[in-house]
Amino acid sequence: MTLLLDVQNVTKRFGGVTANDGVSLQVRTGQIAGLIGPNGSGKSTLFSAIMGAFPIDGGEVMFNGAPISKLRVGPIVRSGLVRTYQQTRIYSEMTCMENMQVSSRASQGNVLSLLRLKARGVDVRAEDLLAFVGLYEKRFEHAGRLSFGQQKLLEFAMALMCEPKLLLLDEPTAGINPTLINGLIDRLQRANKELGVTLLVIEHNMRVIMNLAEHITCLAHGCVLASGAPEEVRNDPRVLDAYLGAH
Repeated sequence: MTLLLDVQNVTKRFGGVTANDGVSLQVRTGQIAGLIGPNGSGKSTLFSAIMGAFPIDGGEVMFNGAPISKLRVGPIVRSGLVRTYQQTRIYSEMTCMENMQVSSRASQGNVLSLLRLKARGVDVRAEDLLAFVGLYEKRFEHAGRLSFGQQKLLEFAMALMCEPKLLLLDEPTAGINPTLINGLIDRLQRANKELGVTLLVIEHNMRVIMNLAEHITCLAHGCVLASGAPEEVRNDPRVLDAYLGAH
C-alpha cells in the first residue's frame, strides 16, 4: 500500500503549552488506522494541524505525496482530505463550500437539503449516501430534530459527499447510543472497502478501535507513546500506564 498521509515530527504550541511535540505517524492508502490516547494528549489538535486549521510550529505534513503544511483548510479538503468532529457540525460548512448548497440558514433545512450539491446528478448521490448511513427515511426531516447519533451519521454522509481519499474521524462513536455503535462500525468498514475511503480514527472506545483499526498510534502528553498493530499497542506497558496510571 502506498503512503497517503505522512506526518513528520509535527509540533504545535499554544503559548507555553506544547500540544504536539514532534509527532510522526503514517497512514497508507486503503488502511483503517487508529489514534488513541488519554484526554488532553493532543489527538484533536493533531487533526487540526493536519487539516490546516492553524499553522504548525515545526515539522511537515505530506498528503498524497505533496506537502500541505502551508495550505489552509479549503485547498486541503479539495485535495481529498476531510475530517469530522467530536461535536457534530452539520450546520457549518464541511469545507465543501464550493460544491455544497449549504447556506447560513442551513439549520432550517431538511436532511436531504444539507447533502444536495450544485452539480448534475447529486440528488441521487445524496439519497444514496443517506441510505448508506441509514438515514434515508429521515431525509425530509429537519436536521436539528435528529438525535445526536443521527446527527453524527449525517455528518459522516456529508463528509462522504466530498469524496475524500482520506477521512479523519474524531471520536465517531462518542455520545452514540450503544445499540447504534455496531451499525456505525459496519458503515465505516463499508466506506473503506466499498467506497475506497482510507480512514484515520480517533476513538476512546477501546473495543471499537481494537476491532476496527489495522494500525494504531497512541499519544500521551503530546508525544507518540507507541505505534503498531492493535495487539502490540494494547499490551504495551507504556500504554497501560498512560490509561490506567499503573506503576
